[in-house]
Amino acid sequence: MKIKISDSAFNDLQDMIDYYTSQGVVDVGSNFANNIIQQIQLLADHPDAGRIVPEFNQPHLRELIHSPFRVVYLREQNLITVIRVWRSERLLMLPE
Repeated sequence: MKIKISDSAFNDLQDMIDYYTSQGVVDVGSNFANNIIQQIQLLADHPDAGRIVPEFNQPHLRELIHSPFRVVYLREQNLITVIRVWRSERLLMLPE
């Protein structure tokens, strides 16, 4: 299955790296980003590995938990689109 990372998810990863860099712990941000990307790559073979996002309870909107981050993705028939990479404590709100 093909995997696509949206601009917003890419920016989330970059913001994460930038934040940890600004805190003087460059390795932490890089390690989080690398581990999250590895987890995302597993979705190609296991697209239903993530749980259904509780805020929406829709089977096509799923998430992987990589504490303290949530990797939210849209599962379609032949495509996984990673939508956001957010801190776990944030509740998801999609535009109306």
